[in-house]
Amino acid sequence: MKILVTGGTGFIGSNLVKKLIDDGHHIVNLDLMTYAANAASLESIRENPRYSFYHGNICHRELVRGILKDEQPECVFHLAAESHVDRSIGKADDFIDTNILGTYTLLTEIQSMTHKPDGFKFIHVSTDEVYGSLGPDEPAFDSESPYRPNSPYAASKASSDLLARAWRKTFNMPVIITHCSNNYGPNQNIEKFIPKTITNILQYLSIPIYGNGLNIRDWIHVSDHCDALIAIMNKGEVGKTYCIGGNHELTNLEVIDHVILALDKYRPRGISTGNRYDLKTFVPDRLGHDLRYAINNDKITDEIGWKPKIMFEEGIAQTIEWYSLNLSWWIE
Repeated sequence: MKILVTGGTGFIGSNLVKKLIDDGHHIVNLDLMTYAANAASLESIRENPRYSFYHGNICHRELVRGILKDEQPECVFHLAAESHVDRSIGKADDFIDTNILGTYTLLTEIQSMTHKPDGFKFIHVSTDEVYGSLGPDEPAFDSESPYRPNSPYAASKASSDLLARAWRKTFNMPVIITHCSNNYGPNQNIEKFIPKTITNILQYLSIPIYGNGLNIRDWIHVSDHCDALIAIMNKGEVGKTYCIGGNHELTNLEVIDHVILALDKYRPRGISTGNRYDLKTFVPDRLGHDLRYAINNDKITDEIGWKPKIMFEEGIAQTIEWYSLNLSWWIE
């Protein structure tokens, strides 16, 4: 198929694009190339005849209209988004523009397409953060969980989800919505928690920990997430919402301990290097910091047959190796 991926040079997008290319598809990548994108992530496929790149903003209606007209994609993966919670707290403007207005532009331009190929799907990739915060003993999120976003980022994604849902109900657009838990793996910007932890330890810098470090997240390797998205493209039912999780709930302190343990095995500290556990540094908690996220995978497992394959210990070791071998990708 010919597939349009928005945000295809970002973390999840670049991993998805490479998997789709490997599967034989023709990929059209539309990316604004903000700070969170890195062209080096797709260097291996840059000259592939089945890969096309457009540098631009999903909010620019004429650009989006032209790409849809010229490329006639059979499926759209919408991943372009501002995603860092801390940045949304500092200033939410870009989150409102990209996540809400950008999604609106895509939906209206796809709605106006004179011809949609048979089986066309608009797969709107969202986050579990739209569901808000769970208590320690509350059941995990599923596709029926109510929306209770607590950060400007989560609110902007919830708004985009509701737009996608409305276009499905009002205009019968073939929309599928996905909600995924926290991703980790290669090509992730080092402002995010796990790559920041890894790269700070490699540079023997302090590891900032919000509050008491007991906030809980469900972690999924980006490769498993991308496999789930492809399974949804192939087998998912239009109009449905699928939750995608890794079945690995850990506190932030537990994540750091896993990273240090794996790094001690992969790259033992030298005689002159201090104890890596001493790099832990507690800082004031983030505003509106959700306590816990968790995902119930039953729906996507029962209906599509997908479930995560990569255990957290294996994924962390592979991620540490990638950041250790790709210093030029992140150190600048």
